[in-house]
Amino acid sequence: MKKFKAFCLLASMMIVPSVALGCTGMSLKTTSGDTVVGRTMEWAVDASFQYRIGIYPRGKKYKSIVSEGMGSLMKWTGKYGYISMTTYYDLDMGPDGLNEKGLAVEFFYFPGYASYGKYTKETAHKSLSMGDYMKWLLSTFKTVQEVKDNMHKVRIISVIDKRFGDVDHPLHMKVTDPSGESIIIEVVENGKVKIYDALNGVITNSPTYDWHLTNLKNYLHLSPNAHTPIKTKELTFSPLGAGSGMMGLPGDFTPPSRFIRAMAMAATARPLKTTEDAVFELFRMLDNFNIPLGTVTPKGKIPTDIESATQITSVSDLTNITFYYHTMYNRQIRKIDLRKIDFATVKEQVIDDDTERKHVTRELRVK
Repeated sequence: MKKFKAFCLLASMMIVPSVALGCTGMSLKTTSGDTVVGRTMEWAVDASFQYRIGIYPRGKKYKSIVSEGMGSLMKWTGKYGYISMTTYYDLDMGPDGLNEKGLAVEFFYFPGYASYGKYTKETAHKSLSMGDYMKWLLSTFKTVQEVKDNMHKVRIISVIDKRFGDVDHPLHMKVTDPSGESIIIEVVENGKVKIYDALNGVITNSPTYDWHLTNLKNYLHLSPNAHTPIKTKELTFSPLGAGSGMMGLPGDFTPPSRFIRAMAMAATARPLKTTEDAVFELFRMLDNFNIPLGTVTPKGKIPTDIESATQITSVSDLTNITFYYHTMYNRQIRKIDLRKIDFATVKEQVIDDDTERKHVTRELRVK
C-alpha cells in the first residue's frame, strides 16, 4: 500500500507539478545596500496550506523526523525564534522562513537532482531531513558565514514522511542574511553538499544551479537598451516600441526560462532608495511569475483543490526583519514585523489570515 501511494504521488508529479511546481526566487538591494528577498510558491499536488504562517519561539526543542526503522536522529534547542510559511501537511516547517536576526531560508522544488545521504546508526545523532535542516538553520544561525562554517556538523539524509505520501522532499535552498550575502545549497549524489553564490539572488528549480549559470551565456544579447534604428538607402527600420533590447527573453514557465527572466529583471532593476521601495518593486517583478493553471495544465488535469498554481508570494525585508506576503485567496499585502514579537515568550502558533477564503477589495466612493 505504501509503495502504491508513493507511486501515485510520483505519477501525479510527472503529470502536473512538473510544470506547476514552479517556485521563483529573487533578491533586490537598495542604493544603501539593504537587501530584500522574495519568492512565489506553487504547489499543485493538493492543498498543503502554504498560506498559513507559523510562529516558533526562541528556546524551542527540536528533533528530526525519522522514517520507519530509523533510530532517534538529531536533537537541538533553538537559539533564535522565527516565522515560517507553513505547512507541508501539518509539519512545523514551510518553504520560506525568516528568523529574528534577519536570516532568510527558502526551499525550491528540485526533482531529479536532489539526492540525500543514507541513514546510519553511527551518524544518526547528527542527521537531519532536508526539512529539518531548514529548521536547524533558522533556529541556530544569524549569518550566511555561520551557516557555511557549521555545515560540516550535520548530515542531510533521506527521510520518508507518511504525511508527504511516503516519499522524500526533493528540494534545494537559498540562504540570505542582512548583509546581502546569499548562497544556494544543493544536496546531490547521495549526500554530497554543493554551495553556490546566488547570483542576483535568483533561483528556480531543476537542473542544478551551475547548469543555470552556464545557460546564461545563451542570453548575452539581452539589454535594457532599445535596438538602434537601421537605415538603408530608402527606408529606416526602427523598433516597434519599448523593450526591443529584451527580444528573445523566454516567457514560458519552465525553470530555465523563469531563471533567465528573473535574472534579467534583477540585473536591470532601477535604483531603489528604501527597503519599502525594494519590497514593492520585488512584488511587481514576482507578478511576472504567477502561474495560472490553464496555461500549463490540460483542462482534464487541473486540480480542484486550489484556485491558482501560485499559492503565495512573499517578500522579506532583511534589514527591518519584516515579512510581507499575499496569497491566492487574498492579494492584499500583509506584513509581520518580527521586531515586535518577543520570541522569548511568544507561544508556538499557526496564523491563518485567509479563513474566509475571500478576496479583499476596497470600493472608492464618489461624492
